[in-house]
Amino acid sequence: MMDIVRQNTLEPSGVLVIDKHAGATSHDIVNIVRRAYGIRRVGHTGTLDPLATGVLVVLVGRAAKAAEYLAFDRKHYTATLRLGITTDTEDITGNITSLSDNIPPAETVIDACVSFVGKILQTPPMYSAKKAGGKKLYELAREGKTIERRPVEVEIFSLDCTRAERPGDYLLEVVCSSGTYIRTLCADIGKRLGCGGVMATLRRTMSGDFGLDMAISTKALLATPPNERVRLLLPVERLFSSLPKIGLPAFYERLCRSGCEIYLSKIALSLPVGQRVRLSDERGGFFALGEVLSYPGGPAIKAIKFFEI
Repeated sequence: MMDIVRQNTLEPSGVLVIDKHAGATSHDIVNIVRRAYGIRRVGHTGTLDPLATGVLVVLVGRAAKAAEYLAFDRKHYTATLRLGITTDTEDITGNITSLSDNIPPAETVIDACVSFVGKILQTPPMYSAKKAGGKKLYELAREGKTIERRPVEVEIFSLDCTRAERPGDYLLEVVCSSGTYIRTLCADIGKRLGCGGVMATLRRTMSGDFGLDMAISTKALLATPPNERVRLLLPVERLFSSLPKIGLPAFYERLCRSGCEIYLSKIALSLPVGQRVRLSDERGGFFALGEVLSYPGGPAIKAIKFFEI
């Protein structure tokens, strides 16, 4: 059954890109946005640890309904790898579990980092929001429990490593798939080098198509007059900007809105089955997310979620 999301003019709805400050959880940011817009329905895409800063994509109002359809397959990070130390959280905030003075030369460190480019297996850290048996792993970790975690395949698209000013520190520029733990990447690099390593800093510079150039701090958000805050919201369509946009003539738009499939042959298009698309009216106004499905009469576009914006 298709979902319908209709814009209530009394309720703000859209995408807000926040530049998260250090020390705040992603849930803290959600609560700040809730208070700023006076609305309960607020969500986010892609958790950031309290230590981390940078891009957090927040969905306001009925835009939160779009979360299940999102797939930000690339994220960009700037991180500091600190060698010679390990912790129980894989970052600098955790309890120290080992120390080493045997730090390899820069060339060896850089070569080790490059070796992680490509598809790799990561074991999710115990201090993470992943669930096991109905409980989040970090809740079990705080109880002193450690459970077996199945490695997950992630992809490192690029990883640049340069020496930082502090001895033993290296600056990492990482482009990776969604679901990659940079903490674990730092720990795994340290493990491969034999001296241990943790993540000392982390800043997300881009999530999907949303970058720091679009972001606003919570301080700036709260400093904006309440009646002007809605102008900070990006349209929901931006969440799907990487998808092809299909403009439907009025007749087929009406059929689509009625729940009918639109055969590609009728609108002279050729798209692979499974392809998701943005559907717009004749004026270019986005109104639905669609998907190409297989039918006895051939491939056709079916609206899977409507947005009235």
